Amino acid sequence: MTDYVSLKDIPKYFGLEKGDSVWLSSDIKSLLYSCIEHGDSRDMNVLIDGIIGEIGPEGTLLIPTFNWDFCKGKTFDIRTTPCKTGVIGKTALKRDDFKRTQHPIYSFAVWGKDADYLCSLTNKSSFGADSPFSYCKDVNAKNVFIDVECQHSFTFVHYVEEQVGVCYRYLKDFTAPYIDGAGNESIRTYSMNVRDLDMDVFVTIYPLEEEFREAGLSRRYTVNDIPMKTIEIGGTYDIIARDARENRSRKICTFIGQEE
Repeated sequence: MTDYVSLKDIPKYFGLEKGDSVWLSSDIKSLLYSCIEHGDSRDMNVLIDGIIGEIGPEGTLLIPTFNWDFCKGKTFDIRTTPCKTGVIGKTALKRDDFKRTQHPIYSFAVWGKDADYLCSLTNKSSFGADSPFSYCKDVNAKNVFIDVECQHSFTFVHYVEEQVGVCYRYLKDFTAPYIDGAGNESIRTYSMNVRDLDMDVFVTIYPLEEEFREAGLSRRYTVNDIPMKTIEIGGTYDIIARDARENRSRKICTFIGQEE
């Protein structure tokens, strides 16, 4: 692009509509450099507010605030445990209009119509059928990617893997102290569908992305020379599930589960 797009106007390019549920994935280094170069605001609240403006009060915004320290036995405090998935998640956690979902490993900062529902979920498994990931499938959330590739950031793939069952992942329990929103501490156990390190499996997302595009589920674009894309999550489920069963994008192994 030759004309600079201000930070507040970038969400207009995401292809969002009023009432959409949006999952934002991002690496904002290039975005910040672009803002600095053009004397624009570097406050990510401006970007967040721009997304909210596009989807309106009937929409829902989910921003990853993942943190894996619970897996090491460290205390998770839903009020203060930082996210390890970028500046925008950290920014959202500081806002009064965002809430945090309950899972201590894969939590989201959420805003909008379905925020209370998402925060009421008590899923034990990170990628369980009763998790925010299942919600994103059911409502066909739009996953917006800012300068990140699916290979490293399309976490929804792990949800599908758990639902269909793959031989190179298994559910593992983790137990540690948990402090809830009222400050009450307890010992809780949560699980994650972890990779079996004894199996040499590498999942390649790039062929799946081409299928998403051919199915009209994915759109790539650039804003201020920064690569971005929007993927409609719900429609990708069957493509990923079929790929997992047929082992087309991974080392050959046996399909061991049944889709619910």
